[in-house]
Amino acid sequence: MNADCENLRPARQGAILGKNEADMSADYLTVLGGIGMFLVGMKIMTAALRDAAGSNLRDILTRFTTTPLRGVMTGTLSTAVIQSSSATTVMTVGFVGAGLLTMPQALGVIYGANIGTTATGWLVSLLGFKLKLGSVAMAGLLFAGLADLLGRGAVARAGRMVSGLCLLLIGLDLMQVGMAGASELVTPQMLPGNTFLGLVLLVGLGAGLTIVMQSSSAAMALALVMVQGGALPLEQALAIVIGMNVGTTFTAILASVGGSRPMRQTALANLFFNVATSVVAFAALLSGAAWLPVLEQATGAVTTVLIFHMGFNIVGTAMFLPITQQFAAMVARLVPDHPAAPLIDLDRALLQDPGLSLVAGEAATATISQRLNAALAAALRDPPDYRPLSALQSAQEALQELSEFLADIRLSEGREDQERAYAALLHQTDHLMRLMARSGQKGRAATLSEDPMLRRPAQAMGLALAQLAEGRAEEEKTVARLGRLYDLIELRTKRHRRALLLGEHAGIYSLSDVFSHTDAMRWMQRCLHHAERIAYYGGVARGALAAAKDPAAAENSDAP
Repeated sequence: MNADCENLRPARQGAILGKNEADMSADYLTVLGGIGMFLVGMKIMTAALRDAAGSNLRDILTRFTTTPLRGVMTGTLSTAVIQSSSATTVMTVGFVGAGLLTMPQALGVIYGANIGTTATGWLVSLLGFKLKLGSVAMAGLLFAGLADLLGRGAVARAGRMVSGLCLLLIGLDLMQVGMAGASELVTPQMLPGNTFLGLVLLVGLGAGLTIVMQSSSAAMALALVMVQGGALPLEQALAIVIGMNVGTTFTAILASVGGSRPMRQTALANLFFNVATSVVAFAALLSGAAWLPVLEQATGAVTTVLIFHMGFNIVGTAMFLPITQQFAAMVARLVPDHPAAPLIDLDRALLQDPGLSLVAGEAATATISQRLNAALAAALRDPPDYRPLSALQSAQEALQELSEFLADIRLSEGREDQERAYAALLHQTDHLMRLMARSGQKGRAATLSEDPMLRRPAQAMGLALAQLAEGRAEEEKTVARLGRLYDLIELRTKRHRRALLLGEHAGIYSLSDVFSHTDAMRWMQRCLHHAERIAYYGGVARGALAAAKDPAAAENSDAP
């Protein structure tokens, strides 16, 4: 009998071990599924919040960042609203590249984004740990999904936002379930210890987690779940959180690759700021043997992590805010701007010969118009690229030089062909100046890309401008096409303006939406008019100059 029992014992132990291994696998899969659901929920909620903010967020970032301090406040609120420091930082880098923000203004927003991102941790702690709304979120997901699928406008956006929040909470609940027995499976001995080298390795682990997940919020949620479950000691959790602060800069660095110099400068400044802030936090962690246990006893481990995360970001902002200008100058020296060759080179000696000076003026005008058309075409295509518009400084300088050159030309008496060419060049230069001024209103192009009714006409305009810039179409046909496109857009904008006003009266659109879209429509019409006139007078000038060289070609000097 005893022998039989002894023979049965190994089999029973094997069965128990197999069951434990199956449970462990199920726990790991539950945690991984929870992380994935948290990431999807965070992405959906962030996208919905960003769509709801729409152009208002862009206007806020560009209007309320006149000083670094106001930039901090704007960055903090914007990040807290859209629940993503990476989204705020990437938008800021893009706005710098588009010329909507200067780098000192952008630095203020970046400081604030680091403070605002701590709101996600507090949200997770309140809704997921204290109120435990995971079960409620399961029921709420049905109604939120129906609102997203069946609703329109603001109702659909609200449903999408709540759906993302529900998925986030369900994912957090899954992580907590999967980590329920993690204190037995993941022990502090499995992680680097509390030595200096061990904490440095944990900082690297936190940075790697954030880069892989592409979300510091998800990495923070995982760390909080492990701390709450007892699988992660407080000191090790704080080291991982410090690493997350560095890892979150990776997205902005990727966004700046291949971008303009201000974009690279802003991404580098973001990296420097986060690294410096993390160094301060690491020093506080090394010297925290006295105050960490007191804070943990008073508030709990999870709240201690959140306080530490918010605290060192506020301290970092307080350190850098007074020296923002000097910091920006230092980064500018590290990423210097290579002086570009001038766009045009008008020799003043040519002014002695009216004919040659007109030919040089016509060539310079064509060069400037090609650069300007190409920049506007890039901003109006899908997806839009605003970097060429931000690089028009050389074209502005060239246009000023051309204007001064044309003012000094003295025509030969009795030469109607020269007079006709000169008048055409003056008209062309005037429209170039007007179009150049409108090209600085980059927000109008962004509004057009967001409007489903105006997106296609704007893209058609961009295609026509691209053909002009690249010389891929006959000028006469392109000018006629621009004229027809102007008439079409004028008709489309009248209908759309009426629809916007009716929608505002019905509560579908806000008054600010009506104004921004109306301004964008007017901007598109005026840009199209100037582009058509530039191309028209360019043809007149070339025809007149051809007639001046060959009187037999006078019949070709008329308007195309």
